[in-house]
Amino acid sequence: MMRRLSLLLAFVSVCAHAQPYFPDSTWQHKAPAEVGMDAARLKEAVDFAIAAEVKNPRDLTLNHYQTFGREPHGEAIGPIKDRGDPTGVIVRRGYIVAEWGDPLRVDMTHSVTKSMLSSIIGVAFDRGMIRSLDDLVRDYVPPIQVKDGGLIDLFETPHNRTITWDNMLRQTSDWEGTLWGKPDWADRPEEKKDEWLTRQRHKPGTVYKYNDVRVNALALAMLQVWRRPLPQVLKETIMDPIGASNTWRWFGYDNSWVVLDGQVVQSVSGGGHWGGGMFINAYDMARFGYFTLRRGKWKDRQLLSDRWITLALTPTPAQPGYGFMNFFNNRDGKLFPSGPRNAYAHLGNGTNMVYVDPDNDLVAVVRWIDNKSTDEFVKRLVAAAKKAG
Repeated sequence: MMRRLSLLLAFVSVCAHAQPYFPDSTWQHKAPAEVGMDAARLKEAVDFAIAAEVKNPRDLTLNHYQTFGREPHGEAIGPIKDRGDPTGVIVRRGYIVAEWGDPLRVDMTHSVTKSMLSSIIGVAFDRGMIRSLDDLVRDYVPPIQVKDGGLIDLFETPHNRTITWDNMLRQTSDWEGTLWGKPDWADRPEEKKDEWLTRQRHKPGTVYKYNDVRVNALALAMLQVWRRPLPQVLKETIMDPIGASNTWRWFGYDNSWVVLDGQVVQSVSGGGHWGGGMFINAYDMARFGYFTLRRGKWKDRQLLSDRWITLALTPTPAQPGYGFMNFFNNRDGKLFPSGPRNAYAHLGNGTNMVYVDPDNDLVAVVRWIDNKSTDEFVKRLVAAAKKAG
């Protein structure tokens, strides 16, 4: 009898250990050794991230006009917030094992916003609101009334009529047009100025081009599908269920207001290129990263389908290091030569990085690190996770 009881207790213990830990409102911390990490090597990784702070000014308005603001039509039209100190959170097996800077500080996360945008598109897909990612986007998007008058037809040029949801998610659409005062060609324009307005359009799906005007067009299209402000959708379907704080905000632009079902609603941006986008703290970014590490599941709820995560991580033929926005994969080892091939990251300017490593059960949020130093950080982090025994 006692032997059976002992075996039963051992079985229960093993099952409990096999279940991944998900944080409640209070996120549990563990010492590195408790989750199989080398404390000294982990400290090396943290110290490196702090020392590798990006050299750009912390005054992000100044930084804007030294970088994106120098492009044609580069003036900021959304809010911009000065950034804080280098900050980060490292999560191993669900537990926080290291943090630095000010993880509660709400800062711009730039294009990490795109991963959140694509995730609520995934929720719509899971619910059948988008029947197929190969459907033409124009079939879902009616003419849109702008607050101050006039209509926007996002997908009614001969080229734009051929664009699918998959093309938009993978940034291979070559969508043409002007949105919120920004022409598509004005984002990181090519050197040949005489071709900005006259070049032939690429067939959707054939050429990858990272472009924030097109991302904003996708956000506006999704506003029509959900018929609700996208920050509300994100809050209800993902951020509240994963226990995110109440301090994150998702902004659009001064002029990105439309009339939707008789109400004036702001269409949000997919990053901070001209200001706006997601303003969020590092803990909430870590929760989002952990949510994708667990493949869209949080505790007993599948908030985003496993199928969607697989699609998001599937390499884009025209750019194998990119999946759905903004899932950057490491399949070819180019993103993180020192990391596992199935690692990936949600990346934004700054650099803002949410590193996700299924092999080592790791999530690392690293904010304001020099982009050229991200692999060296990953190298040190992975070494800390590979402690013998």
